[in-house]
Amino acid sequence: MPEILVSELLDAPGYRLGIELLAGADGLGNAIRVPRIQKPGLALAGFTAQVHRNRVQVLGATEISYLESLPPQQRDESVRRVFGLDVACFVITKGLNPPPVVLDEAARTGTPVLRTALYSSVFIERVTRYLEEKLAPDTRVHGVLVDVMEVGILLIGESGVGKSECALDLVRRGHRLVADDVVHLKRMPPFRLVGTGDELIRYHMEIRGLGILDIRELFGITAVRDEKDVELVVEMVPWDKDTPYDRLGLVERHYALLDVDLPHVQIPVAPGRNVSSVVEVAARNHLLKRMGHDSAILLTERLQAALREDGQ
Repeated sequence: MPEILVSELLDAPGYRLGIELLAGADGLGNAIRVPRIQKPGLALAGFTAQVHRNRVQVLGATEISYLESLPPQQRDESVRRVFGLDVACFVITKGLNPPPVVLDEAARTGTPVLRTALYSSVFIERVTRYLEEKLAPDTRVHGVLVDVMEVGILLIGESGVGKSECALDLVRRGHRLVADDVVHLKRMPPFRLVGTGDELIRYHMEIRGLGILDIRELFGITAVRDEKDVELVVEMVPWDKDTPYDRLGLVERHYALLDVDLPHVQIPVAPGRNVSSVVEVAARNHLLKRMGHDSAILLTERLQAALREDGQ
């Protein structure tokens, strides 16, 4: 199961969490395994059954005000009860100062208490995005990811079939390269697959006979992008005259990656066949289908209607 450490919340570049450690440094190695956030108001009131250990617990103005309204003995008992649940960490929002017993229990139990100046709603939105990305299931596939008319297309196929050459031709036509050779995929909620390139070889492409090319330097910054949602899988296969390739497009094929089923098309590759043009048309056809226009189904319905009229 993916996890991150509480200490990583202190340095989350790009998410502007603004977190500082108040107490409980011994627990900075605690694991966070769930991107969902909890507010333990009911737990402070005595109902602890639904508190989850591996989540970030947020103490906002409501929770702090509730604690301050309690008699000292009851407040201490409430705080000790919650800190006894062995949770990952607590984050206090709005820059509020917690009651001293909170810091005492944090130090005693080794439970980090963090603080941010952000409002609870803003912090929860930002930290949830951060955790969703860090905890997302991921995998790597051998292929090429390109952005063709805002459609993320993953080109797959055996080595040497021409994936990189096809992608290069698409870049020359004004489309964009995301990754060549190694594509990192993450499944983001609810069923998005986000693809990126390897950091070391980003923007580079290998073309047999030419070697390694820097696409950004050759074609400019508009020829590349850092990430893209994968919407379509195009499998390039060597042409085989004995294989019955799809001629009508009536059968929907899917390709499963990280439990996400993506539309899948097979394109036979043969000398003299302009595969990049076919991939470009596949992107246009995908956009049409996304808008509810399926050319193959509509033509079939017209043919069936014509046959019924001839039979009358």
